Order: sequence, then C-alpha cells, then structure tokens
Amino acid sequence: MSKNYDLEERTAKFGMDVIRLCKLLPLNEITRPLINQLIRSATSIGANYMEANGADSKKDFKAKIAICCKEAKEVMHWLRMMAEAVPEKAGELRLHGKEAHELSLIFGAIGRK
Repeated sequence: MSKNYDLEERTAKFGMDVIRLCKLLPLNEITRPLINQLIRSATSIGANYMEANGADSKKDFKAKIAICCKEAKEVMHWLRMMAEAVPEKAGELRLHGKEAHELSLIFGAIGRK
C-alpha cells in the first residue's frame, strides 16, 4: 500500500468520523452553524488532498497541500468551539482535535518539501 493511499484513506476516514460525531450532537441555534462549519472543513481536507494528487504542476500541488493544512487547523478551531457549546462531548471532540492536529503537521511537512 502506498503512502498516498494511506493519507487518502486517513483523510477520508477523518471526514467520515467527524460526520458521524456531528450526527450525535444536539441541534440548536448555537450548534447548527458550528456543525456546518466543522463538517465543511473536516471533509475539505480529504477533498483537497485528492485534488493535490491530481495537480498539474508542483505549484498547484503545494497550493492544495497548503489548503489541507489550513483546513485541518480550522477543524481544530471548530472542535474547540463545539467543546464549549457541548461540554459533555468535550473528550470525544478533543480526540478528533488530536487527529486534526496530526494532519496539520503532516500537511505542513509535505508543503515544506
């Protein structure tokens, strides 16, 4: 199995895990926009990584990888806000935050190469 496939699978799994988590969160006027933003940024990581792998140039590849890194950092922000909105889920949200942090470090390293 190639490293590209591993990271493609990891980012897809992360997006799906966040979707599953969000389905369990209470819906109200505070959580609804947070859930929307969280799902958008979490699923964007994998989508942009797929685009990076199909890039036409090294410059395009690096730009997509930079977006992956930024989206992973954005996920960390939304998870933090969600932990404030739904404190009883803070532990589970922190676990997803750890994965988002690891992804941001991976994409940061790829972007620096």
